[in-house]
Amino acid sequence: MAGHSKWANIKHRKGAQDAKRGKVFTRLIKEITVAAKEGGVDPDTNPRLRVAIANAKSENLPKDNIQKALKKVEGGSGEEYSEVTFEGYGPNGIAIFVEATTDNNNRTVANVRSYFNKNGGSLGTNGSLEFLFDRKGVFTIPKGDWDYEELMMELIDGGAEEVEEIDNNRVVVYTSFEDYGPMQAKLEELGIEAHNTSLQRLPKTTTPLDLDAAKAVWKLLEKFEDDDDVQNVFHNLEMTDELAEYLENE
Repeated sequence: MAGHSKWANIKHRKGAQDAKRGKVFTRLIKEITVAAKEGGVDPDTNPRLRVAIANAKSENLPKDNIQKALKKVEGGSGEEYSEVTFEGYGPNGIAIFVEATTDNNNRTVANVRSYFNKNGGSLGTNGSLEFLFDRKGVFTIPKGDWDYEELMMELIDGGAEEVEEIDNNRVVVYTSFEDYGPMQAKLEELGIEAHNTSLQRLPKTTTPLDLDAAKAVWKLLEKFEDDDDVQNVFHNLEMTDELAEYLENE
């Protein structure tokens, strides 16, 4: 599992670019809205909402936007969203798992099918790719003043399966799906505020492709990322050094 955070090859995300900042904010607001409708507008009693707000703050979503979304839900308005997933194959057999949040399921299904069909892929049936991915909790946290070994022991006690130090200031923690909640509780107990937390679908193995073939896959991934209904895209394309260099210079 090591190296996933470095290359971000588990989840294709280019939202940090200014040109896509608006799309990132839209996705964050959707997650806040869904979480609030599901469990209430009080983050102290709604763990999913608490995570959604923390993630929104880490992406610098203005506080006013967060409050407006919560007030809409509290007032009985706010958009009605449903969460849907899609599974399929891109060019050269790369497995792709798409998570979407939509107010119009017919539109989203049509768009996702079109992206697959027009870019050398094919939409499969739900459940067809489950065996290729593991659902994991992924936490990016500040290292702070902790002794690394001491921090490791505390995190393992909270359910960490693997801890990866990605630089001098940040650590990525991986848990099982079942230990996602306990790890959140452990971090709160330790007084550690995560930069980002999420449930991700990590590929059990990755597939390397030559650069031209990888570009074709990346083109399809970007189609999904550009769709406002799409929240997350996971795949098993290996981020080779050649592909990483190409994307850095793109």
